[in-house]
Amino acid sequence: MQLQQTENVMIAENLLSQSIIPLKTSDTGEDALSIMNDYYVKHLPIVNNRQLLGLIGEEDILDHDVLEAVGSYDLSLNRPYAQAGDHVYKVLHLVSEYKLTVIPVVDKEDNYLGVISQDDLLRFFASIGSFTEPGSIIVLEMSKIDYTLAQIAQIVESEKAVVLSSFITSALDSTRIDVTIKINKPEINSIIATFERFDYKVKASFQESTYFDSLKDRYNLLMTYLNV
Repeated sequence: MQLQQTENVMIAENLLSQSIIPLKTSDTGEDALSIMNDYYVKHLPIVNNRQLLGLIGEEDILDHDVLEAVGSYDLSLNRPYAQAGDHVYKVLHLVSEYKLTVIPVVDKEDNYLGVISQDDLLRFFASIGSFTEPGSIIVLEMSKIDYTLAQIAQIVESEKAVVLSSFITSALDSTRIDVTIKINKPEINSIIATFERFDYKVKASFQESTYFDSLKDRYNLLMTYLNV
């Protein structure tokens, strides 16, 4: 019953991959490298029965004798993991913070459930509604203190359109931010004109086909990098 209630929620347990088999302490570094090569990842969990013992990285293996069991290795990672009920944004934060290609997921009793890979996260974000809905992209540049999503949405809605999604990017040492919004209309000239009339700086805009061709190219480049 609980699964039915949460199956569409953006939480870790709904992104689990069971195809990547965890290592046992008796597996050798050579075994681990072979599995990493098969799944194009650079990290693997080590599990004893259902207990998560740690996460081994490719560099850990190369610092040891690859013919030795991984249970004898000193691991450089401090057992990073996500809880089953963690929101996908927290999972993404952990993957970014520890620079992981996979992250283990455990339940409330700390039992190992599976892993989430970078590929799983990319496929998830590519499949959510705001990315699959047709529309266009506008990037606004502004001061952090001037940012108000309510006003931005009001301007868009005044042109009979809707903001489907938005996110903010900025440099750590800057007071300026870029606000990227996706709008549910392919033609956005009137919306851009309205933003400019309200003194917003429109840094960039993309028609859907052009923008997603660019995203596809970037995705392919990222996949090429991850598979190296």
